[in-house]
Amino acid sequence: MEREKLKKLLASYKTQHPNESAKIEKMSRFLNYSKACFARNSWEGHFTGSAWVVDRSRNWVLMTHHRQLDMWLQLGGHAEGRSNLLQVAIDEAHEESGLSKLHVLSTDIFDLDIHKIPIFNDTPAHLHFDVRFIMEAKRGLENLIVSDESHDVAWVQKDDVLNKNPEESMVRMLRKTSEKFSV
Repeated sequence: MEREKLKKLLASYKTQHPNESAKIEKMSRFLNYSKACFARNSWEGHFTGSAWVVDRSRNWVLMTHHRQLDMWLQLGGHAEGRSNLLQVAIDEAHEESGLSKLHVLSTDIFDLDIHKIPIFNDTPAHLHFDVRFIMEAKRGLENLIVSDESHDVAWVQKDDVLNKNPEESMVRMLRKTSEKFSV
């Protein structure tokens, strides 16, 4: 995704979610001024791409128990210099779950989050500017794998997601799923 395309996606997201304008503005400013915003070693922060994967019924969410952060999260990861964050999200979902059959429900941004990553070994604390896309997979169709980055990967019933991770971003993504992508 070239910078201009991401700028347009952020502008469209702002139209749909004006209540998130402060976060969107911060992401837009970062995109505009940071030449290395897609590089993993940009220690002020960098963009990441994530996949909020739901099943067809929208009653299950695919989550990973992230090894480094010791938290249940959506699938996703570093852009590694790539600016097409939708493709990053797809690739990370494949890599972290083993699923090969993912259907992108929308090429628009599903959710945005800016969160601090703590110091880990030689990696300083930094921000993740996470751009999230919603995808669908058939639960039980393919065997899940657990990557080296995770303790576990599992389909979690939507009513149990907040027991795994009660953060506001999880609340927001569950709400957006119900409001915009219910079946």
